[in-house]
Amino acid sequence: MLPAGLRRAMEAIGWWQNPLPQPPSIHLAQTLETLRTYGWCKSLDVSPTGRMCIRGAQTLLQRHGHVTETARARAVHYLQLSLTEHGINQPFYAWNDLPNTPFTDVEKRLTRAAYLARQNGD
Repeated sequence: MLPAGLRRAMEAIGWWQNPLPQPPSIHLAQTLETLRTYGWCKSLDVSPTGRMCIRGAQTLLQRHGHVTETARARAVHYLQLSLTEHGINQPFYAWNDLPNTPFTDVEKRLTRAAYLARQNGD
């Protein structure tokens, strides 16, 4: 990933096209794909080896222009709804760090959250 200043300079001379910010449903799918690509971890937003937790992947996507702060907040809302459906009443980042949370559950909750967002026009 290129630093924001370099991206802006390259865009100014036509060498780069910044990504368009995506709605919550696509942001959630991109978050899942980021975790699949770079690896998933617990307890750290980004591990020393480059793995990320859910919040770390969302931050990476936001910093690089793939989602706005507002759309990310709506995506978090849908993720929390997805967790609540399964009786989980804690912030997603705390749930991510639980010792008994496997990556398969993370995939299911992110997929369900993306579905809920699409269902609501997001």
